[in-house]
Amino acid sequence: MSRKEIHDHGRAIDWGHTSADYARYRPGYPPSFFQRIVALGVGLPGQRVVDLGTGTGNMARELARLGCRVVGIDISENQIVEARRLAAEEGLRAEFQVCPAEQTGLPATSFDVISAAQSWLYFDQDRTVAEVKRLLAPGGRLMISTISWLPRQDAVAKRTEELVLKHNPDWTAGNLSGEIPPVMLWFQDHFSVAAFFVYQEPIPFTRESWRGRIRACRGIGATLTPEQVEAFDREHASLLACTVPENFTVLHWIHAHLLAPR
Repeated sequence: MSRKEIHDHGRAIDWGHTSADYARYRPGYPPSFFQRIVALGVGLPGQRVVDLGTGTGNMARELARLGCRVVGIDISENQIVEARRLAAEEGLRAEFQVCPAEQTGLPATSFDVISAAQSWLYFDQDRTVAEVKRLLAPGGRLMISTISWLPRQDAVAKRTEELVLKHNPDWTAGNLSGEIPPVMLWFQDHFSVAAFFVYQEPIPFTRESWRGRIRACRGIGATLTPEQVEAFDREHASLLACTVPENFTVLHWIHAHLLAPR
């Protein structure tokens, strides 16, 4: 995604700048997440799915692997190039298009599930709600999900966040508590909660993969210049060499809302 953002004090955010690291190092959701959503009726074979703000297609590819018929969309051409490459390498049938979530151009009432993983906060909310309602077939569901590290509970995440803020004081996505309400104000007038879950899980990393994961975060690779990213990464590598073994885990919280249009 690439646009002037309301986040991070107006800094321009362009995920396309970090597509290579994003494709290689963003881990996506663990198997436990997909076990949960399948039990709730999402991710079933043959379901028609649109993945909004798909990035490099982590969610779209996993749903395609489960047998869904998936279209992933993103406004960043670089992200879609990587999504198509990864899907082709894995032999997965998934379609990817460059377009905004607010105006997809996809046919009305044609999708059983619309997913937005790590992406809903970047959309024009009112326009995207209208587009979601236009796209969903009767009985369809909107799934909004997040996976994020927990700096208040995990020392590696805390030290890394401190370093991110040293290099980018405008970054505002840190210090997450892992708490989220079952019902949020923005969707009360438009959707009812069909299902909701939140849980914690340690996600494995190596020093290299954690460095790559952080380079592919909003506060670093999507915002800073290449020279600034390199300076951050050097310092991050030194920090990790002194504080963690080669293999370690970082505690994450994972949530999903499954929403039914009113």
